[in-house]
Amino acid sequence: MTTSPAETTPIVIFDTTLRDGEQSPGATMTLEEKLEVAALLDEMGVDIIEAGFPIASDGDFEAVSEIAKRVKRATVCGLARAGAKDIDRCGEALRGAVRPRIHTFISTSPIHMKFKLQKEPAEVLEMVRAQVERARKYTDDVEWSAEDATRTEHEFLCRCVETAIKAGATTINIPDTVGYTVPEEYFAMFRMLIERVPNADKAIFSTHCHDDLGMAVANSLAGIRAGARQIECTINGIGERAGNAALEEIVMAIKTRGDVLPFTTGIDSTMLTRASKLVSAATSFPVQYNKAIVGRNAFAHESGIHQDGMLKHTQTYEIMTPESVGVAKTSLVMGKHSGRNAFRSKLKELGYDLGDNALEDAFNRFKALADRKKVIYDEDIEALVDEEIATFTDRIKVVSMMVVAGTQGPQTASLTLDIEGTERSVQSTGNGPIDAIFVAIQKLVPHNAVLELYQVHAVTEGTDAQAEVSVRLAEDGRVVTAKAADPDTLVASAKAYVGALNKLIIQRQRQVVAQARGPEGLRLKGV
Repeated sequence: MTTSPAETTPIVIFDTTLRDGEQSPGATMTLEEKLEVAALLDEMGVDIIEAGFPIASDGDFEAVSEIAKRVKRATVCGLARAGAKDIDRCGEALRGAVRPRIHTFISTSPIHMKFKLQKEPAEVLEMVRAQVERARKYTDDVEWSAEDATRTEHEFLCRCVETAIKAGATTINIPDTVGYTVPEEYFAMFRMLIERVPNADKAIFSTHCHDDLGMAVANSLAGIRAGARQIECTINGIGERAGNAALEEIVMAIKTRGDVLPFTTGIDSTMLTRASKLVSAATSFPVQYNKAIVGRNAFAHESGIHQDGMLKHTQTYEIMTPESVGVAKTSLVMGKHSGRNAFRSKLKELGYDLGDNALEDAFNRFKALADRKKVIYDEDIEALVDEEIATFTDRIKVVSMMVVAGTQGPQTASLTLDIEGTERSVQSTGNGPIDAIFVAIQKLVPHNAVLELYQVHAVTEGTDAQAEVSVRLAEDGRVVTAKAADPDTLVASAKAYVGALNKLIIQRQRQVVAQARGPEGLRLKGV
């Protein structure tokens, strides 16, 4: 049962793509790219944009400052450590923001306090108070984070949270900094804090989960179920090490499973794919094909069983529509696992309506091609079916061919053709492999046609791409063109040439059907 809007609780989406996301090794963005990403985040409905870490570099300061000036709807946030210089630099960068937020943090776990900070718990507690109070001098919107909270002793964490709220923090972030926790544990931690901290009701609690164990999204959702009302996340889940909770996954989980997640966000989900592509391009981080929501295969189906179900009803294998995340449509990927029903549907989509026999022949050839090619594109199928239609009643067909080529000439071609049901073979040489093939065809099918055009181009991308060959023949004022496609360029060349010869035969037959002597000009000797 879907939860009604009146029963849902709004969740604040805090995007840290430009700060934590950019900390991914190799993900640095230019100022222009950051401005473009920030503008899109604002447009799609992100509540808070963490624009950067102002003290980290002059470039980061400039980015936060420019984003603060340009963004008019979302809150713009800057990150600062517990030191006064960090907080002052952050406050300065946010001066032009309509809605500024300072996000300040300090480590609270025993291992961090001992080895990283080299400070006692009491010292850390005093730093929490001081950093929040200093941040409040610049803005009323202050977020405080307990770095490595999920490995922090509960009693000390409660004291830190209480101190931060008392000092003026309006948002309390409980990050799983190293991706260590599990959903049940994270849920219990929020419940514990909300119940035990005396002034917990005066602040909004937030999640910030890393994906080291692959549970960032699950942990984030557990956090809001326990009472957190803000989720920190990134586009495509980019971030330190294994990354952060992915914004697109969180948004669509809430939107799709309202029955168990009675929450809402202000995100326009139809912009998710666009945002994913923009961030991927800006960071040069490719999105894995099977990435949830925005991966290339998220709405693609190749299995014949799945395709058959999709053709009957989309909800058999899709729990959300591709349009809801900005994808144009479902893709029935044609490959070796595809069935006849999907192949027939794809042909109709491409404008073909074959009879049963022609369909069966085309399907068998498609399966053979799929065993040789990893990806079958629409262009592959069009080329294959066009050839099937052209050769269905052909008098000449290529049976087999072997070509020897290389730097040591002459090149040779051994060719066998089926000529009206009779197989004939010949071996010939030529000035290159293509010339050897065409000479062989000339020997088996003597004719006066002149080759006016020979053209090759790849139908699809990659080293296993099919080659499409075009051949134009002219004979006695008649001009015909034929195309053939095959992963082997030489095979495609032979098929295209033979296809053109068949068209000349058909033209002759149509013109002289009343003549008893049969076609003039082009003849099949010995047939």
